[in-house]
Amino acid sequence: MNLGSSLPLMIVLSSLLPGILIFCLPEHRVGLRTAANLLGATVKLLLTAVMIWGVFHGNVYETRLPLLPGMDLVLSADTLSVLFATLSAILWFLTTLYAIAYLEPSPESRSRFFGFFSLCVSSTVGFALAGNLITFVMFYEMLTLSTYPLVVHRGTDESMRGGRVYLAYTLAGGALLLVGAAWLKALVGPLDFVQGGMLRPFAELYHREFTFIFVLLVTGLGVKAAIVPLHGWLPQAMVAPAPVSALLHAVAVVKAGAFGIVRVVYDIYGIEFADSLGVLSPLAVVASFTIVYGSLRALNQDGLKKRLAYSTVSQVSYIVLGVSIVGPVATVGGLVHLVHQGMMKITLFFCAGNLAETLGIHSIREMDGVGKRMPLTMAAFTLGALGMIGVPPMAGFISKYHLGAGALADGQLWVLLVLAASSLLNAAYFLPILHRAWFRERGTPWPEEHSGGRLETHWMLLMPALITALLALSAGLLADASFSPLAWARLIAAREYGP
Repeated sequence: MNLGSSLPLMIVLSSLLPGILIFCLPEHRVGLRTAANLLGATVKLLLTAVMIWGVFHGNVYETRLPLLPGMDLVLSADTLSVLFATLSAILWFLTTLYAIAYLEPSPESRSRFFGFFSLCVSSTVGFALAGNLITFVMFYEMLTLSTYPLVVHRGTDESMRGGRVYLAYTLAGGALLLVGAAWLKALVGPLDFVQGGMLRPFAELYHREFTFIFVLLVTGLGVKAAIVPLHGWLPQAMVAPAPVSALLHAVAVVKAGAFGIVRVVYDIYGIEFADSLGVLSPLAVVASFTIVYGSLRALNQDGLKKRLAYSTVSQVSYIVLGVSIVGPVATVGGLVHLVHQGMMKITLFFCAGNLAETLGIHSIREMDGVGKRMPLTMAAFTLGALGMIGVPPMAGFISKYHLGAGALADGQLWVLLVLAASSLLNAAYFLPILHRAWFRERGTPWPEEHSGGRLETHWMLLMPALITALLALSAGLLADASFSPLAWARLIAAREYGP
């Protein structure tokens, strides 16, 4: 097996094998568990870098393993899968550092946690690299099952209740996805993803069936993407530890749902065929409603993680909205937000975890004056929040600009109203947090046990938040660079729409 046929499989195994090893380690083997975590994250990052270089230069990477007659497990690298896999590899490395500092000092079942943590990332990368719909569905379900133990990790009544809600929603979504995939296979046979849409040869057939299948597929994926009214699990899942929340919102479950919708529109149906079926306009309306609804709900949340959760409900639908607007500029806006939202949102959850772990802060009303006590953490939080609002030159501004320009190019002026309303609501629920942190005074001293020290918190909790905040800033400042997420999104759009 040469590099071209083995690299996608190696990327999946780089986290799967350390995860299996970690499951077998006794709790006291902290050093070996940490080494396995960091080794797996580092190897995945290096292999992904090789894949980026190769795909950019036209190399083909595909692993094809027979499952059943006429059904293969296919892992392949194209420009779209590389975009999501790269985001997963980078953010998993940083989340691994964060999770080690966050959880290793605790007496909880750390080998179990980090084992499932690795399985979760393996499932996410496998989902990103899936080369056909069958592999896609398999890793989608693996992601559900590997994430559930992370959500219920603490074992409290609240976490178990949140886990049950999460499992009920996501298993139902997975069932719809499976039905849609099976129906599609019965109609057209092999289900390999094709740039421009695998259904193009069948465009004159099965119009009604293809419409129903589109609804099944997008609804199933919309559960994980937290599209209203399928979003109810997401706020409940905030009982999970901070590293899990960061992973859920930035790169794993929620982002996998949005990425899946991108795959369905572009590589199963094709943008032109999907538009001819009349399914994109309703999807744009649902995404727009979700954007505004999520922001309105975020306004009323005092819990910091709950506010961030509803912010995710809103922000992820920017990706779906970009997919639903026909045109290369909107496509660029949606695809680049896949990356930008991940960097900004993981920053916010890292910072929320730092506040909770260091000062015991869980609600917004407790944040008065915290900017003076933890200035680096709150500086990172501020950059992430300003990016979510869309303040230039942050990454979020780049996303919103291209979505707005794409809407104008397609003649959908109402989308501009949605974007403007969303940005105002983003400001309404983020700026009061920043005002409390930086401009209000705390009435009582911080607890003595949390004061002092050379750094405001453990360096492995602080460093990931600072790095992701700087990445979000750099993605805006260097948007026109050849190595930026925007440049890669433009490459995908150019290949999708052609010259």
